[in-house]
Amino acid sequence: MKFRFPSRQALSALTIAIASVTAAQPAAAQFFWSPPDMSAPPLTDEAAATALGLPGANADEIKAGLAWNLRAAINVAALQCQFEPTLLAISNYNAMIAHHDAELDSAQATLLAYFQRTVGKGRPGQSASDMYNTRIYSGYSTVQAQRGFCQAAAAVGRQAIFADRGQLNMVARQGLPSIKKSLVLAGEQYYGDPGWNYSLALPSFDPKCWKKGVLEPVCHQQWNSKTGNP
Repeated sequence: MKFRFPSRQALSALTIAIASVTAAQPAAAQFFWSPPDMSAPPLTDEAAATALGLPGANADEIKAGLAWNLRAAINVAALQCQFEPTLLAISNYNAMIAHHDAELDSAQATLLAYFQRTVGKGRPGQSASDMYNTRIYSGYSTVQAQRGFCQAAAAVGRQAIFADRGQLNMVARQGLPSIKKSLVLAGEQYYGDPGWNYSLALPSFDPKCWKKGVLEPVCHQQWNSKTGNP
């Protein structure tokens, strides 16, 4: 039987079919084959007051807290996530600040008024506001969960720069829960976390175990048995 090459029409149909299947798949993540699930329900006003550390806040103060916390999270991402340029962490932050500057200025003033109302006018309220800013920035800083945080912050940051002016608080209401969830270390959903979960096994450095720079096999086996190394 002679092999026949497929016709040009058949090749075109096959190409379109492959492209359709490929287009339907989610974009590959920067760090994971199968990213951990960072989805979380939006924050209600009651949950937001607790999550943002603003007890007794009214509706306007909660909106301000949401926007200001998102600013802090994306700012931390701009500082900590530069190791992966495709996340666009810096440009996302700069674009968000430029696009939502009026809402952020209003949020800052509203939060200061909240602390002046709840802590005290003048210096006590200002000091509480300053400490709050320090606390929320520290709260979004992570080391072990950096990959998950950077990926979640990048996704929410992209949403922020395309949101209408005055709607940054709505982006935060939807996106901050996933950012906060990402601060807990998580790995692959299906494939584990290859290459990251490992322990370092060193040989014995006892001079008796070495001859002319070569590790003695018997001594090495005894060392492994003693330390539990493979």
